[in-house]
Amino acid sequence: TVNTLGEPMTTQPALSGMVVLDLTQIMAGPFCTMVLADMGADVIKVEKPNGGDDNRRMGPPFIKDWSAGFLALNRNKRSLAVDLRSEAGQTMFKRLVEGADAVVENFRPGVMGRLGLGYERLAEIKPSLVYCSVSGFGNTGPDAAKGGFDLVAQGVSGLMSITGHPEMPPAKVGVPITDISAGLLSANGVLCAYIHALKTGQGQQVDTSLMEAGVAYTVWESSVYFAEGEIPGPLGSAHRVSAPYQALRTSDGYLNIGAATQPTWEQLCHAIGQESLIDDDRFRQPGDRKARQDELAALLEETFVTDSTSNWLKLLEEAGVVAGPIYNMDQVYKDPQVLARQMLVDLEDPELGTIHNIGVPVKLSNTPGQIRTRAPMLGEHSTEVLLENGFNKSEVDELLESGVVVGNQGSGTRR
Repeated sequence: TVNTLGEPMTTQPALSGMVVLDLTQIMAGPFCTMVLADMGADVIKVEKPNGGDDNRRMGPPFIKDWSAGFLALNRNKRSLAVDLRSEAGQTMFKRLVEGADAVVENFRPGVMGRLGLGYERLAEIKPSLVYCSVSGFGNTGPDAAKGGFDLVAQGVSGLMSITGHPEMPPAKVGVPITDISAGLLSANGVLCAYIHALKTGQGQQVDTSLMEAGVAYTVWESSVYFAEGEIPGPLGSAHRVSAPYQALRTSDGYLNIGAATQPTWEQLCHAIGQESLIDDDRFRQPGDRKARQDELAALLEETFVTDSTSNWLKLLEEAGVVAGPIYNMDQVYKDPQVLARQMLVDLEDPELGTIHNIGVPVKLSNTPGQIRTRAPMLGEHSTEVLLENGFNKSEVDELLESGVVVGNQGSGTRR
């Protein structure tokens, strides 16, 4: 194994030795635990025996225990299938907590408490435990008990009011951005609490939500509202406070232009042969350009539609102007920079063949994250996880025979 500089690694993965009990499903929670697993944590995905994570059956293609989305979010994890509604399952889970560093769950607030597995109860078993809850609206407040999906959170957080084009119906961000952001915030919170626990032996609960993740994104919009009382609306691809900073039409498509500062604006004018705009009173200062952004965009497009996107990008790059193409997903994974940064990582599996993975987006120089194993089959690691955690063979056999735990004949091995 080599680091990001191509040198042999001399240390264990950054989170080697950290044990995470992952009771999450669908998107936000699994994204959190995937981040931890990529960095070396032993993430044990605790799933219900009847079907497991609902994401196993969401989206194309569905092959045995895997959907494409499930494969993407659950790499590097092991699966333990157990009925937590049963007393035996709850007792078994509490024994696992004794050897864990963190629990991550994304049930509605109150569900884990009713199972006898809430933070207060588990903290009695393991005082240093980090317990992370990811929900639609958080564990407190009048809406705590409400269910929440990304679409709902985008609406409540204001994101849909600022997405899309003026005078058009509400539009959501094209990706489940509050799910993913809540996952990232959760991972950050877990790591902060874990560092504190390592220092002091004191665990704590980490609590975030899709709603809060959405609100956290509205930096420019909230700032404008706080400062001026103005309620921002959608701007298409334009920027809230700067211009030109948007997509502009060319002869064969669009390109993105980022000329938000005075020097970059003047660079752009020189590059496209429109030096007269620099001294034009309508566009002389940044505030002038923002106030007339639609007029400015129309003037710039009169020039850009005279040539192709690729030719303009070459010219702008040579001139040092910040600009870029607008890729579809096929183009993304053929881009030399995307490939050079290892944002496409392939795994070979005897049953599934080549599995394409989004790469690890944060590079650590000596303990880089890795994609080591595909997402597990349901219950693939049930037996080995229990044996590792002090259950003897007869106890494991009894749990399997009773149906409290479900195993799988897969060949998963501990990493």
